[in-house]
Formats: sequence, structure tokens, C-alpha cells
Amino acid sequence: MPPEWAPHARTWMCWPCRIEAFGSPEALLRAKQAFARVARAISSFEPVTMAVRPADAAEVKLATGGKVDVLEIALDDSWSRDFGPTFLSSAEGGIAAVAWQFNAWGNKYRPWEDDAAFAGRVAEHTRVKLYRAPLVCEGGAIHTNGAGVLLSTEQCLLAENRNPHLSQQQIEERLALFTGARRILWLGTGFSDEETDGHIDNIACFASPNRIVVGMPASRSHPDYEPVMDALHRLREARDPYGLAFEIIELVQPQKARLDWRGRPLQTSYVNFYLTNGGVVMPAFDDRNDESARTTLGACFPGRDILQIDALDIVEGGGGIHCITQQEPESM
Repeated sequence: MPPEWAPHARTWMCWPCRIEAFGSPEALLRAKQAFARVARAISSFEPVTMAVRPADAAEVKLATGGKVDVLEIALDDSWSRDFGPTFLSSAEGGIAAVAWQFNAWGNKYRPWEDDAAFAGRVAEHTRVKLYRAPLVCEGGAIHTNGAGVLLSTEQCLLAENRNPHLSQQQIEERLALFTGARRILWLGTGFSDEETDGHIDNIACFASPNRIVVGMPASRSHPDYEPVMDALHRLREARDPYGLAFEIIELVQPQKARLDWRGRPLQTSYVNFYLTNGGVVMPAFDDRNDESARTTLGACFPGRDILQIDALDIVEGGGGIHCITQQEPESM
């Protein structure tokens, strides 16, 4: 599994279509507008393919100004990171893909059959070899440094609603087999993200093989403060396969605490950004920490253009900019 900063052939996205995720038709419409802004921003760096229900194809072409390729396909939901293929690359430059088992984030939505079939359909469309992994996993639950280390959380992949029949060791073996990882760094439990049960892409990510960005709550009263302190301790104690420590970059999260339409903590995380060829597309939340987060990520990725896009209407549905994007690596 290559790192996200490896060259991309394209970005995959899915057009919003499940009203239940966003709470109302009006919220879904605002989400569509926000998805379109993200797609147009990414298209200035690399090609974008938007998967869309056939009935919505004309809407997508209009909203994106013709800047994306449209693939008409059956969909249940819009989070391409989670149910899309996890692409792999070989030392010879070949590309393949993994289809994880998908159960709608622990049986939270129905139906999900078309989402579960999406990775296979993308692999067929791109004509790459597909490996079907015997593990319930979402793309947002794992993050790689491209050098043998994978990040995840116990709260998600060890949850009873994902893989109750598997031990932690069995889960690690499957992750290693299908991503090439040699070491899994587990963060813990207790994160306030109920929708995904603690996806790593809201908490921490690699910015280079030896550098990890961690989202830091802006106050001790934040519900994620103690879980993040535990995560920091684990990461500072961790070593890569060569025995080297990781550099930890603390990325201060939004100062303003908000609730989503369900009354749960709104998952406004600057960690949920997306790397493109030559750019960083990151969220803004109409918050006083937006600019400091931009500065921190700019220092992590020198030479890249930083585009900050209002993501509040996206996160109302349970995910962020990273959750609605999936990179397809460039073949050599």
C-alpha cells in the first residue's frame, strides 16, 4: 500500500445520495455543493472521477463545471475512502486493489450492498487485479507510511460490530497480508466519533515515513482529550521496523465545539485532509484555528499548494475531505 504522497493517476469520489446521513434534503444539497467544491479543487492538480447514480449524472456535470469524469454506477452512500478500493503498487510499477469487507460502519445504514460491491466495480473499470480481504475494514480506518507501518485504532477494527470472530493477532495478520505492512501501530479507544467508531483519519496520519501528524484538542474539556493523550504516549513509545522513533507533529484542532444534526460532537478535524499531486486540500471550519492549521500543514508539506475549503456541510454527514476521496496511484 503506497503512501498518499506517492504520485496519483486520479482521485475517486462518490456523489452524495443518502439523505439519512445528512439529516434532511436541504443538508444533502449543501453537502453536494461542498463535494463539488472539493472535486473542482482537486481537478486543478489531477484527474477526478466522480461515481454517481445514473439519475444524478446531469446534476454532477453541472455542479462540477465539467471538470471531472463521471462514472454512472449504483451507490448507497458517498464515502469513497471507506468502501472504495485500497490501491496497491508493486516494485515493478504495477497496480492492484484490495476490496475489504464492508458492513456500513458496523451495520449503521441499510442498504449497503452497492457500496460493498463498489471496490470490485472500480477494479473492473480500471482493469486492475483485485484481492478480496477476509476482514471488515474501511479505508478511513487505516493509514500507511508506505514503508511498512500502518496506523489504526482499537476502537474501530477491534470493535464487536466489525470483526468479533477475529483476535487482534488475526486482524494484524490480515492487514499485513493485504497492505504489505510489517508493523501495526494501534491507537486506543474512547474517541467521540460514533459514526465511524474512531477512524484514524480524524485522529492521526503520516506526513512522511517518519513523521506523524496528531490532531490536538484545543481544550482539556474536549471529549477526545484523554484518548489523544493516550495516543501521543503510544506514538512516542513506538518505533518503526528499523528501531527509529517517529517525529510527532501536533496539529491544534478547531477551538469551537459544535454538535452535529444528531446532537453528537461534530467531527471537525484538520487531520482529515487530502494530498493531491502537488497540493494539500484541507478543511476550514469557520474557526479561529483554521489559519494556524493551514500553517502547520504547510510546514509539513513544503512546496505544495495548500487549498482550504469550508467542510462543515461535509462533516455533518459523518466524514471529512479525506473520507470523500480515494487516490489511485500512478503506474510506472
